[in-house]
Amino acid sequence: MEFLKEYHLLGLLIGISTFLIIGLFHPVVIKAEYYLGTRCWWLFMLLGVLGVIGSLITENILISALLGVFSFSSFWTIKEIFEQEERVQKGWFPRNPKRTYPWDNELNETE
Repeated sequence: MEFLKEYHLLGLLIGISTFLIIGLFHPVVIKAEYYLGTRCWWLFMLLGVLGVIGSLITENILISALLGVFSFSSFWTIKEIFEQEERVQKGWFPRNPKRTYPWDNELNETE
């Protein structure tokens, strides 16, 4: 940690790590919606709350910042899970053939 502070690399490391954390969440959203649907939103809420708590109780600035980024990426994922379902409905992403979707019920009711 002293090396990072001495050479002013802490901000750069936080920036790179933020980029990687956010990038990691993109495929997580796609896979979570594919296999679990929108009912997994509470898991991301739990991860976000735990990340916030961890960020608040950690004294290390690097770990605290990365937990903060992780937690708010988890909160953002909740929104993205529901938007991913809309993208699947539009045909932009593949449907999971083993699942039923809310709009499948709507189609059956109108027929």
